[in-house]
Amino acid sequence: MAVKEKLVYSTQELALINKRVIPHHVAIIMDGNRRWAKKHSLTQIKNVIEGHYAGAQVLQDIVAAARQLGIGVLTVWGFSTENWKRPRFEVEGLIQLFERYLRENQKRMVEKKVRLSVIGDLAPFPCSLKTEIKNVIEMTKEGGHCGEGVGIDLVLALNYGGRDDIKRAVERIVTDCYNNNIEKQMISEELISKYLDTAFWKDPDLLIRTSNEMRVSNFLLWQLAYTEIYVTEKLWPDFTSYDLLKAVYHFQERERRQGR
Repeated sequence: MAVKEKLVYSTQELALINKRVIPHHVAIIMDGNRRWAKKHSLTQIKNVIEGHYAGAQVLQDIVAAARQLGIGVLTVWGFSTENWKRPRFEVEGLIQLFERYLRENQKRMVEKKVRLSVIGDLAPFPCSLKTEIKNVIEMTKEGGHCGEGVGIDLVLALNYGGRDDIKRAVERIVTDCYNNNIEKQMISEELISKYLDTAFWKDPDLLIRTSNEMRVSNFLLWQLAYTEIYVTEKLWPDFTSYDLLKAVYHFQERERRQGR
């Protein structure tokens, strides 16, 4: 007998929102891991990584919650192009954490129909991480959202920056113009979007930023043009499925004019 899947939300909690107006694509700036570690007196150098590990554990829960809500795409920022400036021990610890997260969650992702994708410039990362990413992408390729809330696309932004994304897109457009694959007159907003890392998905409907920071910090600069923004004081490791539900509720309360 098949074991019935344990749901994140109760019927009463789901009644708080309109299931017909769920944001299809949600992006999250998972901010506050280091502050969480400091708040919990994890002040030793090695324990800074404990804050990032706590944040990785929360991500598992939020993916499950988003999947139950019927969110089709969840894009999360794991490592920015600016994060290389952090102390070496922290950068190395983060890279090890990414590998560990993928290794420990690959089976769960397959079972829950979570399809992994990665955006950003992966070239500077070690081969071990790039191999792990490739393996999990291959293992989960049959998952993803099918329009009925069954699966979800999890997009990890690693060594990602909005300006770098646009720069690399411009480079590819220039190359295609030079090689006569496209003509200058063909360049439009729609064409540029097709050269960005996120070409496979529609732009985010909702951006969630934790730790009460009121900026987008070079994340998805092109894609966030008409995205609704929700900011919470919660540090990322304290963010819960109920906080996600609250963000979706506030999204549904807004009138999306998109410039009209």
